[in-house]
Amino acid sequence: MHKDLSHPARATRLVSAGRPTEPGSALNVPLVPASNFIIGGKHEYARDDGTPTWEALEEIVGGLESGQAVAFASGMAAIAAVFDQLHTGSVVALPDDCYQGVAGLAAAGAERGRWRVQRIAVDDTAGWIAACATADLVWLESPSNPLLTVADLQAICAAPRKAGTFVAVDSTLATPLNQRPLEMGASVSIQSATKFIGGHSDLLAGVASTQHETLLKALRHARELMGATPGTLEAFLAVRGVRTLALRLERAQQSAMTLAERLVQHPQVTRVRYPGLPSHPTHAVARRVLAGFGTLISFDLRGDAALADRSCRNTRIIHHATSFGAVESTMERRAAVPGQGHLPPTLLRLSVGIEDVEDLWRDLDQAIRAAAG
Repeated sequence: MHKDLSHPARATRLVSAGRPTEPGSALNVPLVPASNFIIGGKHEYARDDGTPTWEALEEIVGGLESGQAVAFASGMAAIAAVFDQLHTGSVVALPDDCYQGVAGLAAAGAERGRWRVQRIAVDDTAGWIAACATADLVWLESPSNPLLTVADLQAICAAPRKAGTFVAVDSTLATPLNQRPLEMGASVSIQSATKFIGGHSDLLAGVASTQHETLLKALRHARELMGATPGTLEAFLAVRGVRTLALRLERAQQSAMTLAERLVQHPQVTRVRYPGLPSHPTHAVARRVLAGFGTLISFDLRGDAALADRSCRNTRIIHHATSFGAVESTMERRAAVPGQGHLPPTLLRLSVGIEDVEDLWRDLDQAIRAAAG
């Protein structure tokens, strides 16, 4: 049976979408370093109308998310544009394991009287369903970072809402290949393109996608007014990077599963968090809502914070660096980051890249054992 090529697989869309179609055009969308254009065409001023380079990124990510996308200068810029839709006196529901940038943005708005914040455990499905009926913004991050708790988005996004309530999902850790919140009923899905979409630790960008035309226009307007536009080079690099997302994700999450299973048996490790492990508290939900378990592992070491820091410094292939989702593996002690005081002091977050898994395991094992003395 022949597959309908008008509806290609997402791995195919990653490669084929966002390209010029006119005869004689470059095969790849070029870097268009222009602030203004000759009046009378589609583009006149880049901050208002965008550029062909941005639009290619928006076409690719929006299609993957089953919506339409707006590209921003960073993931936080996309997040700020969503929060900007709130009126004074609004109620914001945030997860207990929340990205510190979002927690800081929410706290700053609360201090100025713009909104009131309530915190809900990521796996408290009943609490989130209740919040949909009372809050103005229901902000979910799933899987969470770095505890990797998976929310029951199917139930939460389908719950009855107060009129005008936004349900926003930061789906960066899952990527649009493993999770599509808009298809479950979310108002908006956020991707930090700095991470998996770019995939090479060489850019800052963010993307917000929605199926609602009114919200789409509002997000574009917020980007225009706040000047949160993506750089031309960054958009070009994000387009180039996202082409290989399916391959990178497949390789890295296979390795992550192998490493997680081995870490469970390591004598210096007291706890491993990875949604693909049957022992993970939200493993059953992850199996239902995710197409894959991702590339991040967090684990606690036996000992103190100093030992955990030494483990990070002892690695030779895995880089002692922040962020995640790139071709190279990185590891850091997350409680050392300001605003992460709720985390165990020896928790390490490992972002698994595309290196050979046996090399990664040898490096990780020797680093931990050397730190333990």
